[in-house]
Amino acid sequence: MTDRVPASGTVHWVGAGLSTGSGLAALCATAGRVLLWHRTADRAAGALAGLGLTGRAEPRALTPGALAASLEPGDVVVSMLPASLHTELLAVCVRAGAHFACSSYVSPEVTAQVPAAREAGVVVLAEAGLDPGIDHLFAHSLIGRARARIGEHTPAAYRLTSYCGGVPAVPNDFRYRFSWAPLGVLNALRSPARYLEDGTRTTADRPWEATRPLVLDGETFEAYPNRDSIPFLAQYGLPAAWTPRTFVRGTLRLDGWLKAWQPVFEELTAGDDERIAALARELAAAHPTTAADRDRVVLSVALEVDTGAGRDWTGAYLLDLTGDAEESAMARCVSRPLALGVRHILDGSLPAGLHRAAESAQRADRWLAELADEGLEFTLTLGQ
Repeated sequence: MTDRVPASGTVHWVGAGLSTGSGLAALCATAGRVLLWHRTADRAAGALAGLGLTGRAEPRALTPGALAASLEPGDVVVSMLPASLHTELLAVCVRAGAHFACSSYVSPEVTAQVPAAREAGVVVLAEAGLDPGIDHLFAHSLIGRARARIGEHTPAAYRLTSYCGGVPAVPNDFRYRFSWAPLGVLNALRSPARYLEDGTRTTADRPWEATRPLVLDGETFEAYPNRDSIPFLAQYGLPAAWTPRTFVRGTLRLDGWLKAWQPVFEELTAGDDERIAALARELAAAHPTTAADRDRVVLSVALEVDTGAGRDWTGAYLLDLTGDAEESAMARCVSRPLALGVRHILDGSLPAGLHRAAESAQRADRWLAELADEGLEFTLTLGQ
């Protein structure tokens, strides 16, 4: 087994989209050298100026082969590109002996490259943003607390829910604000959702049809399952003696979203790929995001454990953050945990191979404490 390639101290931040925020600034303060790669050097320079980072990071044009030619062993590449491009970028990193980090889910294509990355001494960090990312931190922290209270071998039933959403800070008639590509939002709704409800594995072919009200801190939201929750049963590592009754990871929307989006759902049900792509363009034009808009991110992760013998336990984390003129809430919540993960690559605390934002309660609590120290606010509520 090849030893981990020592970090060089140089970070390549690739892409400057909507999720690039103060995390990049944090890296500029801690890394030895930071380069921002964008479509052109001028656009990279403009993005740095907008973030107040002119002179603190170097603008670069992301032309074919340019990034690969500039990589040195131990550099860290942070991908803010679409997830479909991560496979190619990771391959470049493995060949160069450079570490890789992103906020996206681990795809089968990325997983297939992990053995080669480990052999090359390369760290692969994924699922280190908001959702996935902070939601993992919250879940592992709650599970660790419940395990300490209930016990590893005590039979129990549990209910774990994790809902996250980016919404407008000031509710509008559409009950939504696009914080990522409209086509991506629509295609996510077209993908079946798998989850566990009342002890039964359930599939919602049209996720919005499984929408339920969810009250958080006295406010009613609408929540529905998203993607495939089932693999996270194993990833979260709950005690084998505990039986899952409900396990769902999903999306949160403002109250009234289901009604406001009925015309969209009708199109999603009847339309083909070409029509959905056109609909995405129409929605982008009809509901543009302006510089005056303010977004809001709400993330709720809750765990209830019932032993049936008076040793019940409940806990919940809630993050509710509104963006401001300097930075959107989404950019803050994605970029800060990602930058924190990169700093752990730089300090050598992550060995070669695949890592997610957290894979243990101890590690999750450490990350949460560091994020709190950096001003990312959230609350923890504990029952018994």
